[in-house]
Amino acid sequence: MPRSVNSVAKRARRKKVLKQAKGYFGRRKNVWTVAKNAVDKAMLYAYRDRKAKKRNFRSLWIMRINAAARQEGLSYSQFMGKLKTSDIGLNRKVLADLAMNSPEAFKAIVEKVK
Repeated sequence: MPRSVNSVAKRARRKKVLKQAKGYFGRRKNVWTVAKNAVDKAMLYAYRDRKAKKRNFRSLWIMRINAAARQEGLSYSQFMGKLKTSDIGLNRKVLADLAMNSPEAFKAIVEKVK
């Protein structure tokens, strides 16, 4: 009896990967082995950078809060420490947004914390 091969699933799997490789340059878009490696690497980068994005935004927020707090005469660490002791439950994202878009509101928070 001849060997049974599931060509339907094989074709579907390859078609899915080649569809993901659409837009790539050269053989990366249409040669199965090259496209498979390119898509695998792209997925790896996407996974890694979803984690890195969170770190990058947190550091951006900290820089913005630090700059705004220093204009009011406090360092970032002093400001965050006093914020915690005064039970103001604003996170870094909101504080950075206030510091950028409404400095008067941020100044009011700093005055309340001092």
